[in-house]
Amino acid sequence: MNIVMFGPPAAGKGTQAKRLTAERGLIQLSTGDMLRAARTSGSELGKKVAGIMDRGDLVSDEIVIALIEEQLDAQKDAPGFIFDGFPRTVEQAKALDATLKRRGLEVDGVIRLCVDDNVLLGRIEKRFKEEGRKDDNPESFKIRLENYHKQTAPLLPFYAAQGKLTEVDGLAEIDTVATAISRVLDMQKTGIETNAKPWWKKIFGG
Repeated sequence: MNIVMFGPPAAGKGTQAKRLTAERGLIQLSTGDMLRAARTSGSELGKKVAGIMDRGDLVSDEIVIALIEEQLDAQKDAPGFIFDGFPRTVEQAKALDATLKRRGLEVDGVIRLCVDDNVLLGRIEKRFKEEGRKDDNPESFKIRLENYHKQTAPLLPFYAAQGKLTEVDGLAEIDTVATAISRVLDMQKTGIETNAKPWWKKIFGG
């Protein structure tokens, strides 16, 4: 089973992805992790990535897809993959679909962790006051949050039109969110539809 997981920064997306990795054996393909690993790998593709990053340029979609293809081919026996940080545009989503299709695979489901921006910002402001971490700067966080919404907004109807988008309440307790995600994956696996809205599904834990 291959899933795309959307969630704004600080929504707990990484925590849930790690649980799926531990419990179901899914392989998390994080764009950031793959780029960092490629940079230090010494491979030809890695050297190209290092040069681009050292110049401060953006890594092209083609290179990111190539990194994903490397992982797909290197871990053919994996029960599935979690795509984290990719796709970020409709064109990237189409490229991912094409890449998977060539391998007889597809995106089986798309999970969006729904959270309230004000709640997230409150968490960050509290953590910043208590810990003073630079990456928790509230003003920087607002920009990251805005960018996330701009990037994912066009992707929601794209995946909803394919009948693959499910929303999960990301503000619930960690275990409750994990249970809701498991329900989504089990329903996808058995082919049971989850009812609800015409163009996307909502699953809440409990």
